[in-house]
Amino acid sequence: MKKWYSEELDNYYPIRPECQADVPKSRFKARVARTLSERRWNAAFSKQGYLGIAGVLRRIQRGGVHPTVKGAVWEFLLGCYDPESTFEERNELRQQRREQYAAWKSECQKIVPVIGSGKFITTAIVTDNGEPIEEATTGNSQETSDATPINDVTDNGQSVEVATTSNSQDTNDVVPTDDGVSDKKMIQWKLSLHQIGLDVVRTDRTLVFYENEANQAKLWNVLAIYAWKDEDIGYVQGMSDICSPMVILLENEADAFWCFERAMRRLRKNFRSDASYMGVQSQLSTLAQIVKTVDPKLHQHLEELDGGEYLFAFRMLMVLFRREFSFVDSLYLWEVMWAMEYNPHICSTYDDKREPILCELLYDDKPSRKELKQYGKFERKNVKTGAAEQNSALAVFLVASVLETKNKRLMNEAKGLDDVVEILGEITGNLDAKKALNDALKVHKKYMDKAKKS
Repeated sequence: MKKWYSEELDNYYPIRPECQADVPKSRFKARVARTLSERRWNAAFSKQGYLGIAGVLRRIQRGGVHPTVKGAVWEFLLGCYDPESTFEERNELRQQRREQYAAWKSECQKIVPVIGSGKFITTAIVTDNGEPIEEATTGNSQETSDATPINDVTDNGQSVEVATTSNSQDTNDVVPTDDGVSDKKMIQWKLSLHQIGLDVVRTDRTLVFYENEANQAKLWNVLAIYAWKDEDIGYVQGMSDICSPMVILLENEADAFWCFERAMRRLRKNFRSDASYMGVQSQLSTLAQIVKTVDPKLHQHLEELDGGEYLFAFRMLMVLFRREFSFVDSLYLWEVMWAMEYNPHICSTYDDKREPILCELLYDDKPSRKELKQYGKFERKNVKTGAAEQNSALAVFLVASVLETKNKRLMNEAKGLDDVVEILGEITGNLDAKKALNDALKVHKKYMDKAKKS
């Protein structure tokens, strides 16, 4: 038996000694003939670089991905690269994307020079009206005007606020403001930068990786530049939880950005909200319909507790169970889910400049039996039954399976929504990701069977 099959995977993502008692214990273990190893991953490519995605998906669905190749595998699972591309084509595309990221980063640096400096903002730099906020400096800073508060870290790892000078007064030279619309977008972006910084400080703070300020700044850069480019969504709390693993797994900042960008294409609806619409509302509505179908008594009980909108599941769906599992287990959960939901056309649709409605392209034609092998297990079932067009995410069935597991306690002990939250809160650290996914598939089958009958 090779050594890595029996090693502790937590060693790849070391936890700060003082935080050991505060984090859930990891349950996932790499398994012989199950987990996708570096050797198996490399063997899945042809000499030209074509990837045998069907075999890779089967391996991931059985045992996840070993940390040594996790970042590279995620790029394919999330649609950064097409399995039907060659090594040369991917290298060219990777270089193009790195250059594009560098150009966007340069744009942002002209506006807020802290970007790319190895430091990051934790205090507001503009008012709600866009006026620069002047902060008194500390430390060795020599200027007191036009100072940008940023986060610095002392030798003992404690955060303090210091400031560096910045020349952000030339903003209007970077972005046109003819009709005032660009002005508003600029102000909104600047206002988001310190919130991103505050979230960066809180994200995965138990990991040794983020003791290094340069790594925190890397996460901040990616999120800040994403917010700059995604004017519709910008930045919403919770994105840092999604982005952090990409920053840890992919050494190159641009590669981490594009991996996160692809992940956000799957999750953007979760973060979209306004006065009349909440980001995960559609998934919560789907969850309600699933529970009503597979467990009508539980659904009725939750409705009587004013929980019929299932807002208690908001966090689970928003950040894909990052808070319910250890870091290692959450990565395993994500990659298995993505493998199960994998659609071989995802990369080509993402690269379509017309930005069409994704489901229209993915499901226009029913795939042949041979083509179905290129789909993930869950997606394959959805395609066969026609449920794929309803965007029935596996994560929603995962939440439904958790509620099913806690059925008796919820029915007997929950007298109000606070009780529901408390009961579900106790699952943190106690869930087995593999069992949870298997339970989710069972709930999916049960739901589809009952839906057919009705």
